[in-house]
Amino acid sequence: MIQFRDRGARGRHQGAQIDARHSFSFADYNDPKHMGFRALRVLNEDRVVPGAGLPEHGHEDMEIVTIVLRGAVEHRDNLGNSAVIRAGEVQRMSAGTGIRHSERNPSADERTHLLQIWIIPAETGGPPSYEQKSFADDGERNRWIIVASRDGRDGSLTLRQDAAMEIARLDDGATLARTLDPARGYWVQVIAGIVSLNGTEMREGDGAAITSEDKLFVEAETDAEVLLVDLP
Repeated sequence: MIQFRDRGARGRHQGAQIDARHSFSFADYNDPKHMGFRALRVLNEDRVVPGAGLPEHGHEDMEIVTIVLRGAVEHRDNLGNSAVIRAGEVQRMSAGTGIRHSERNPSADERTHLLQIWIIPAETGGPPSYEQKSFADDGERNRWIIVASRDGRDGSLTLRQDAAMEIARLDDGATLARTLDPARGYWVQVIAGIVSLNGTEMREGDGAAITSEDKLFVEAETDAEVLLVDLP
């Protein structure tokens, strides 16, 4: 079964500094029908104006993954990490028993465009931790690239959950087939372009929850980028 989540049906917070779209209930957006999907709790698409961001705030017991699509994010936390995450890079924070951080767009003239994804960990507690890595190689096209997983396989970031995140950057006309485990759940998010997902057209911002399926077919109708989240 595939349940599509239209880009226009997402929650939205549009402020002077951040324009955010919420696939699931978040902050002031509360929809009992969209509280998450399996261990996937938050999937936000944010656009942040130059110089803006969020002051220091805290998280506990959450795996927080930030994928920067355009521009950059400046990160500081109470673990001593100070970094800039640029387009093509992915950041993972395991909040564990508690982490405090701030994030802002360091540019003077370019908006930042990012996805922020929260995964509920398999177990609560544990020390907080941080990882960051670039997955921006333009030669890695027309295939799935794993960017996060429980065991850090193939050089991916590590998650405290039996989950994985994969990104595919597709040329116009490219097709990807993938075998699925019908016992697991999968979330597809179109990051850019237009694709056909098992025969249904999806555009930038559209999402889909997939259960009890054994095959996934993605065909790019334009140059496109797609995120796949594999969930227990």
